[in-house]
Amino acid sequence: MIIDIFIIQGDFLRIKTRGVLRKSDKNKLLKELEEIFGSDIISPYTNSKFETVVTDRFSLIYVDGKQMFMEYENTYFPTVRGALLLNPDCRKVVVDSGAVKFVVNGADIMSPGIVKADSDIEPGDLVIIVEEQHNKTLAIGKAILSGPEMESSDKGKAVNSLSYVGDSIWDIVL
Repeated sequence: MIIDIFIIQGDFLRIKTRGVLRKSDKNKLLKELEEIFGSDIISPYTNSKFETVVTDRFSLIYVDGKQMFMEYENTYFPTVRGALLLNPDCRKVVVDSGAVKFVVNGADIMSPGIVKADSDIEPGDLVIIVEEQHNKTLAIGKAILSGPEMESSDKGKAVNSLSYVGDSIWDIVL
């Protein structure tokens, strides 16, 4: 068992365990992600080495040494780094340029800052937050509202932020 402690911006993140992902868990992960994002995005990784890193907050999945996925509430989803590499077309919430500075500091996503949201998003879904100008991933969050509600609402919180560019998860590089 390997135990590392990362101290990033005063935030402690303890790595509890690290190891190679079992084949059955890898297949479950790939199947779940294919259902969300499609086989064209996920299939290139079927023969890759998958490692799991369990922290205080999330289980992270590294693919060939690159941080790609996280497990949150028994659901697999790309990390911010993974979403940047995969660049999927679904489960995206697009925010305007005025919201960017707040999102990259960990703020939840408010409805007035949302320019567009995939219509398939349901409350409770994990989503990828991107900025409108360059379509770059800024954060991963959990939807509070459906995609259409996010676009039509002019007040209130739409997405709880889980991870963002530069947070303690972003900085764990193996």
